[in-house]
Amino acid sequence: MSGSVAQNIRLHQHDLPAGLDLGALVAIDTETMGLDPRRDRLCLVQLSSGDGTAHLVQIVPPSLGGQGANCPNLKALLTNPAITKLFHFARFDLAALENALSVVTTPVICTKIASKLVRTYTDRHGLKELCRDLAGVDISKQQQTSDWGAPELTPEQLAYAASDVLYLHTIWARLHELLQREGRLEIAEAAYRFLPTRAKLDLLGYTEPDLFAH
Repeated sequence: MSGSVAQNIRLHQHDLPAGLDLGALVAIDTETMGLDPRRDRLCLVQLSSGDGTAHLVQIVPPSLGGQGANCPNLKALLTNPAITKLFHFARFDLAALENALSVVTTPVICTKIASKLVRTYTDRHGLKELCRDLAGVDISKQQQTSDWGAPELTPEQLAYAASDVLYLHTIWARLHELLQREGRLEIAEAAYRFLPTRAKLDLLGYTEPDLFAH
């Protein structure tokens, strides 16, 4: 089932519609029951082609009458080598998607890594700050800790979830310019290629202390 929730939000149950083309660069985010991808189930996957519309896929486990990981269209997009997936803090999202759907999402870009590489004049690299500084948009994070496993999501939750992907293309365009200007695009791309492995290490428990720590 899918339906129009608001002009720029489309909510889909279990999977993306067949034949939906979101282009070669797709912004993606996830909502989970908590911050441990090994423990906390995946509840929602948000996607946008950068056209001002967000597609939200609600993942419902079989125990609650849903289809769980049975979402072939979404999995095909996540693993399509011709489609670049654009995240903010991809490390977490990739781990959540792999744990829930048994897929390795690639290739990927992470705006948080890009921001840390070139916005060295600040220590504020959250999505809220990037939206404000690079896209001129003030987003609310009020629903960040709400119950994403609820059978019926509120309009406020849907609006919050959509805001996490609607501005990523604009943010990435600006960060890409800065990476090129500062000569750090190559190292950024190397970091992106490592992200699926970093997520896998997280799922194996190599989080704290970090594997690369002394």
